[in-house]
Amino acid sequence: MVETWELRARFAAALAKMYGDEVPAYNTLVDVTMQVNRDFAAEHPDSAERLGSLARVSAERHGAIRLGTLDELRDVATVFGGFGMFPVGYYDLRLTDSPIPVVSTAFRPTDPAQLARNPFRVFTSVLTGSDSRFFDTDLERRITGFLRRRTLFSPELLQWARQANRECGLPEPEATQFVEAATSAFRLGTDPIDAGWYRELAAISPVAADIAGQSSTHVNHLTPRVLDIDELYRRMTERGITMIDRIQGPPRWNGPPLLLRQTSFRALAEDRRFRRPDGSVTTEPVRVRFGEVEARGIALTRSGRAIYDRLIARPADADWDSEFPHTEDGLDDAGLAYFTYRNEGTVVVRDPIVYEDFLPASAAGIFASNLDSVTGFVSDAPGAEYGQDRLEGAIDRTIEDPFELYRAQQEASRALLSPANNHSRQQPLPPTNTPAYKHSRLQTQRTPREPA
Repeated sequence: MVETWELRARFAAALAKMYGDEVPAYNTLVDVTMQVNRDFAAEHPDSAERLGSLARVSAERHGAIRLGTLDELRDVATVFGGFGMFPVGYYDLRLTDSPIPVVSTAFRPTDPAQLARNPFRVFTSVLTGSDSRFFDTDLERRITGFLRRRTLFSPELLQWARQANRECGLPEPEATQFVEAATSAFRLGTDPIDAGWYRELAAISPVAADIAGQSSTHVNHLTPRVLDIDELYRRMTERGITMIDRIQGPPRWNGPPLLLRQTSFRALAEDRRFRRPDGSVTTEPVRVRFGEVEARGIALTRSGRAIYDRLIARPADADWDSEFPHTEDGLDDAGLAYFTYRNEGTVVVRDPIVYEDFLPASAAGIFASNLDSVTGFVSDAPGAEYGQDRLEGAIDRTIEDPFELYRAQQEASRALLSPANNHSRQQPLPPTNTPAYKHSRLQTQRTPREPA
């Protein structure tokens, strides 16, 4: 039996190999990331692994895909469920400074031990095709008809995924077949694209064209994790690789790393085949796929996140050094960040909880920075409802609140402290990067949707 975590690790590795073959600059990004991580670990031996072992950080990836319908979201939830990845967080990218006609969630492991084994995540966006601020009634009708005619995930793939979810893994050869089929579902399509249809959508939003302009979906980007994103940005630029204009997320400051910082190299021109009205097929460059890199920090509580949101909304006036304590102890004592605790003799040791999720403004900023053109709302009509409840109804399960996951991890660790140390206000789970961890059926069983 190939356990869920190993299926997930195989899937992440297979996607990385495929994406590297399709976008060779991604391999360069990974190489530079590995070099920066090794150098950082050598220069900071006491702190480099504070937010995860070098082995975990080196293997860590997140991917991004874009879907056209809620039915496709339902199917992809089944596929990812087979890899022990469940929806966490709701992100409305229409509500950012650069509105994009998608809403998103992220599929990832939710159990800390599973995250320690392999923390693969996939940021998954769905086109808001009935949002009249972007698409008029006629275009909405034609988008719906086009998307109904395509099938992204085969019945065999969905069957293997359900079995893997039910049995917490798969035997061979089904395990290999499942990983191969899931990887192929996100391979860049080669069928000619209707040129007129694609351009009509691109005039509204290049993201809409990337989603609904072709008969398949694909990996939009893959993201390794780096320990020093500023140094990586510098080294990539030195290699002559064009990066987007800035690093998204919190700035570099004098305290511990917070939340998530992201950047990417600019999307490269990739040749795609287009079919003209006369039936001829030509090749033209398209720029939608890129290589992103991330640096993960400490998960902030709701209070800490409120400060972050306020500061990021007015960057010119933001004073990070006065708003946040400069130490982990200070963040913990102020209730601004999540930690776990463990006993070492009579001493309680606190460990920061890594932020495992995403930031909508950063995601929209990365998307917008990699498009040839950026459009906002094209109409002032009322926006269609694509709230979290609608996504949950489509996939028939609850989208987890990341704050609650971090809080539960913190409280669970408190319960494990010795009675003498139970006066501590916060507490942690025991270390999860241990080979003694045994896979639990509870962590991969389907969570039914809560009744309204």
